[in-house]
Amino acid sequence: MTYGEDYHYLPVTSIKSGKGQEVLPDLHCLTVQIVNVCFIGMPGQKNWVLVDAGMPHAADTIIGEAEERFGPGARPEAIFLTHGHFDHVGSIVELVEHWNVPVYAHPDELPYLTGQRNYPEPDPSVDSGLVAKLSPLFPVDAINLGHHLTTLPEDGSVPHLAGWRWLHTPGHSPGHVSFFRDSDRTLLAGDAFVTVKQESMWSVITQELELNGPPRYLTTDWKAAAESVRKLEALKPAVAVTGHGMPMKGDLLSSSLDNLTRNFDILAVPEHGKYVQ
Repeated sequence: MTYGEDYHYLPVTSIKSGKGQEVLPDLHCLTVQIVNVCFIGMPGQKNWVLVDAGMPHAADTIIGEAEERFGPGARPEAIFLTHGHFDHVGSIVELVEHWNVPVYAHPDELPYLTGQRNYPEPDPSVDSGLVAKLSPLFPVDAINLGHHLTTLPEDGSVPHLAGWRWLHTPGHSPGHVSFFRDSDRTLLAGDAFVTVKQESMWSVITQELELNGPPRYLTTDWKAAAESVRKLEALKPAVAVTGHGMPMKGDLLSSSLDNLTRNFDILAVPEHGKYVQ
């Protein structure tokens, strides 16, 4: 297993970095610098999974959080990826080597996870925010997870997670997926939409709660991104954990997601950019 040639640590962070939050009794969210990873499973139990793998050089932090929640030597049954951008797979190699577990992803994301294809270059022109301007520094080279990688089941089920299903929510990346539990309408949205203005360094540092479309600088298909937001809004989620920003729930989530869906072209799509049609 290998990272791409441009793999490196990025010195960006937020006030929530390193802090875990129990969203639900069986859903724990940990912020790693500027991105979230999720632990699904009741505290102390052996049957749990990890969703996404954080920033580069964060494996020890993620392993430590897992052992604090589930006990010494805790090991997930699997790791699920919403997509393969660097901030969601930044520590995946070390985690798989430590735990020796399978990694699940959508078939359309596999080329970026098997060394076959690099992601498109970020577009810093989409926003005046400092994070957007710094985006050319972000790693985009494909990683290679080898035989540890497998595809999500075609029927939408999620192995090891009864009651959950995955939904294909492309736009931010071709094989982006979100995870949903119908029983309590819990949504793990990945970067299909986020709850912080991810292009702004100040907003990222302070984690100011504000529902936005997918991070602009790495989103390449805005038509698909809009359809994905409509698909997720139709689920009427009661609580959402996104790849960036703090969890959102209740009326604030409902009204914000409805507004984003109805005004996606105005609120989410950049006025200009090389991926804007």
